[in-house]
Amino acid sequence: MRALERVLDLLFPPKCPFCARVVDRPGVCGRCESSLPLTGEADSLWELPGGLRCAAPLWYRDAAREGLLRFKFQGAAGAGDPLGGLIAQCAAERLSGEFDTVTWVPVSRRRLRQRGYDQAELLARGACRRWDTVPERLLEKIRDNPAQSALSEGAVRWENVRDVYRAAPPEAVRGRRVLLVDDICTTGATLSECAKVLAEAGAETVVCAAAARTPLGG
Repeated sequence: MRALERVLDLLFPPKCPFCARVVDRPGVCGRCESSLPLTGEADSLWELPGGLRCAAPLWYRDAAREGLLRFKFQGAAGAGDPLGGLIAQCAAERLSGEFDTVTWVPVSRRRLRQRGYDQAELLARGACRRWDTVPERLLEKIRDNPAQSALSEGAVRWENVRDVYRAAPPEAVRGRRVLLVDDICTTGATLSECAKVLAEAGAETVVCAAAARTPLGG
């Protein structure tokens, strides 16, 4: 296995998820690590409308914004693991003991075919790898709505995600304490809609984590 990993590293060397420079081992390079727009203790945990709690290690600006755009739209799937590691650390610090199951906000089947991967799933898997577990698919996107990033008004964003998601069968959700992972939190509309769907399917509690938040996310 180690020989195979060495060959893969030669063919596909690990890159920093923020500046895309090649690094010695998977993770954030030293230059970016010292300049990331960290949310800090005061802003890394906040409440979305309805009292839903969300944690995020980064502000969505500067290097974090550039890295997440590459990850989401430019095929930089390898960034999912180190970004997931940042989520894992933040969630462990701010939401410890509040969840026993991890899931993610899914993309539609059409988006998955276009992109080749589900970015929130990669983040969830990256976070779970630090906890020696795996995330569970508890949600499905059943309608290919317009991208939230293309919408500016909050009310339009909330209406855009209504009835877009479906939960797994109740026996898979009932009684679970869920950590719901996404890439970016702006108004909280998507996370709130997904949390509502999980609650209606019987989840005991839902808390959220994202890689980054915008100032509007609070």
